[in-house]
Amino acid sequence: MTIEELLPKFIYSGISIFIIFLLRSLVIRLVKRYAKIHERLQHRTNLIIKYFDFAFIFILVFWIILIWGVKFSDVGLVFSSMFAVIGVALFAQWSILSNITSGIIMFFTFPYKIGDHIKIHDKDFIPEVLIIEDIKTFHIILKSENGNVHSYPNNLILQKGVSMVTDAYINDEHDENENKNLSKIHD
Repeated sequence: MTIEELLPKFIYSGISIFIIFLLRSLVIRLVKRYAKIHERLQHRTNLIIKYFDFAFIFILVFWIILIWGVKFSDVGLVFSSMFAVIGVALFAQWSILSNITSGIIMFFTFPYKIGDHIKIHDKDFIPEVLIIEDIKTFHIILKSENGNVHSYPNNLILQKGVSMVTDAYINDEHDENENKNLSKIHD
């Protein structure tokens, strides 16, 4: 190949890199603004930014491969195979990628934040008030009133009913427990 044939590929590659970095900086700014408005923690925001960085790098590499020699007729086969795998992996119930996807969804739409008191309505899980300690990539860390630490998968927390517990409810429940303990002592 001559320099005249390679020059357009270098130019398209440079433009692609510029556009991806421009989009990346715009998305990062929007995510940080969203996190600030909705009072999300910095390490959660950084985790979401890492996800977007991975997506942008993936898109850039794919686009550069197209620029440098994959025929357009082969792209259809690659896209259909890739979307089939991604579709199953991201949304299969017990998939690791499903938990990551759920973590991203929780960042933007989960009405609860770290430090909130919640109750999970799951027959297989402890029906008590839990405090959200942290929201990780694959699971949410919950702490019970008695100090036990539980982890609960991100994809399940989106599938189960979750109630926000108010401070008044916590105080009432705490007073009831004290009354029960006092009555046991007096009996």
